[in-house]
Order: sequence, then structure tokens, then C-alpha cells
Amino acid sequence: MSMLSLIGRREPLFDVDLQAHGAELTGAVASGRFLVIGGAGSIGQAVTREIFKRRPRALHVVDISENNMVELVRDIRSTLGYIEGDFRTFAVDCGGREFDALMSAGQGYDYVLNLSALKHVRSEKDPFTLMRMVQVNVMNTVSTMGQARSAGARKYFCVSTDKAANPVNMMGASKRIMEMFLMRASLDLPISTARFANVAFSDGSLLHGFNQRFAKRQPISAPNDVRRYFVTPQESGELCLSSCILGDNRDIFFPKLSEALHLTRFSDIAVRFLESMGFTPRECETEDEARERAAELIPRGEWPVYFFASDTTGEKDFEEFYTGDEDLDLDRFASIGVIRNPADFDGAKLDAFVEEIRRIRRQRSWSKQEIVDSFNAVLPGFQHKETGRYLDGRM
Repeated sequence: MSMLSLIGRREPLFDVDLQAHGAELTGAVASGRFLVIGGAGSIGQAVTREIFKRRPRALHVVDISENNMVELVRDIRSTLGYIEGDFRTFAVDCGGREFDALMSAGQGYDYVLNLSALKHVRSEKDPFTLMRMVQVNVMNTVSTMGQARSAGARKYFCVSTDKAANPVNMMGASKRIMEMFLMRASLDLPISTARFANVAFSDGSLLHGFNQRFAKRQPISAPNDVRRYFVTPQESGELCLSSCILGDNRDIFFPKLSEALHLTRFSDIAVRFLESMGFTPRECETEDEARERAAELIPRGEWPVYFFASDTTGEKDFEEFYTGDEDLDLDRFASIGVIRNPADFDGAKLDAFVEEIRRIRRQRSWSKQEIVDSFNAVLPGFQHKETGRYLDGRM
């Protein structure tokens, strides 16, 4: 069964737009020098592949995951082969001194795409991982935008998330704050971004966990009341590259809602996944029952599953790509909507946020509430949903 079938779809999302703008995308890539930050993650790898296959003059990839970077290169060599352009990877931290040195060396880049992010709601469960999320999603974006501008980049792209629209969790709020910094930077450097749905089977996602549980012959669990939009990894790469090349300054691209893109339950995907593997899902009443029956059920072609109602912190009741007061362009593309943004930001609040985060980090330790308060100060109306339950408490 194809990935599209697993997520309940028949057709790719962006084929019409890619055909209509194919020459423009290919021409821009073929004549450009590209830097992809966070290029070894699932979305980063997809973006890197979309750039590589259009044969750029230079494509450099930065990521802190040395092992994932090796796999990225092996995957590209095994499928797309080689290009005449300068393709290299660098296992460095975009927030470190080494990255600053890289940006100061060589010929610079026409396009800088930042795909690095802490994307999991579970990352906000403690104040230390939460601070890391702030550093990666906000502070590193601010610094890399400045470095891209100083190095003469023509365009800066940074990935956002659907959860930045009316955020209810700290991850979504961090990306919303990031978007505010993008708006300020857009006065000196053209920027664009994209909000999109869950990337199916991306590293660390629940669907990726289905593959892991299956390989390890362990029960599969999933919420049966959470409906989400899904895009494939390739579609995530196509949307990001389209925003980077085709987007005007301050544009946010998102997938248009249509019959091709519809809400799907995680539990339904689990059922389709197991059936595609030749197993009959056998629903259990508890996690304990699912664990205990695995050795009995799996040899006879049945797979223990545990489906439950979600009650964890940060789960949004529904997904949305834009808010009611944002300016939408739904006519420019067939399958891509565009949020047109003015350069609207409160510079004093953004400066105060940076100073407060730096103040908190200078302490020997800090509380989660201090970080939440700093978010509330820059995001009036932010409603953080705290239930005291986190995904790490689930199977």
C-alpha cells in the first residue's frame, strides 16, 4: 500500500502547481546557491532532494545529526546520483561558532532555507527541553537570518507549522513568535515561510512509531479521537521549495483544504497500516492487555492495538492553517493558499522577549512558568492548554 493510501488519499497535492511553475522553479534552482539548515531531518531531507534533482550550482547542508546526514547522502547517491554543482554536508550546529565561520567562508548563498526545529509537543514537558525549543525555533532563527543577510542572501525561508495559527501549545507558540521575528527581518531581507500539516511517517512522529513498533513486534497505540491533516515527505519538500522560490516577501504558503486533503484519525491509519502488512488489528482494552497479548497474537496474524481518547497537554482540538484576520490569496495557485502579511510587529515586545529569554538562561536554573510568562508577554491571548499529562506517559 502506498503512503498516500495509508493516509487516506488518492492523489498528490501539488502536481498541478508544480507543472505550471516547473520551469520557474527549475531555472531558479539551477542558477542558485543553496544552504539548507536542518537538512537531515525528515522535512529537511525532502527539501534537499527537491533542490538536488533540479541541479543547483551549489547545495550545502547543515545539521547536528551526523548519522542522519550520512544517510541523506547515501539516499541521494542511491537514487538521484550526482550533479556538477557543489554538493556538501556539514555536521555543525547552526547556533554555534562553527556555523558562523561557515557563513563567512566561500561564495555565500542566494537562498538560505532553515528547516531546523523542535517539533514535538512533548518537548515542552520540562523547563530545560522547553528552553532548547525556544533556542532552536526562535533564537537560532533570529541569528541565522542576520547571518544570511550579512552574507548577501537573496531570500530566507524558514518552516513554520499549522500549530502557529491560534496556538494552544508552546511548540506552536514558539513558531508564532518566530513568524513575528520573520516579519521584522523582512524589512531588510526577503523572507517566506510555510505552514503545513503533519508529515506522514516523519522521524519521531506517531506514524513513524508504527514502523518502529512493527519492526520490534510491539503493540501499536494511537488516539481514536484526534483528526489531523497529513502531507507526504515529498509534498513537504515541494511546498517549502515553492514558498522559497515563488513566494513574495512575507508570504506564508499552506495547503488548500480540498477533497484531496482531509482530516484523518490516527487510529484509522494504524488499521490501514497493519492491514497493508498482512495483519488483522486486534483491539485491546488497556495498554497492559496489548503488551501481554503481543506474543500470543502476532504469530497467528493478529496485531494488538490500543486506541484511546487523547487527554495530553498541548493537543489542539482541530487544525487550522490561518486565522480569521489574516489576508488570504486563494487564487494564485491551484492547491496552495497564501497568507499575505504586512510588516506588522511590535519591535519593543520582540526585544523584550529576547532579553527575558537571555535573563532566564543566565540563571543557574529556571522554571517552566518563567518561559510561559515570557510567551504570554509577546502573545496576548495565548491559551496554553496544561493538563498535567504528556505523551511520554503513553505507550
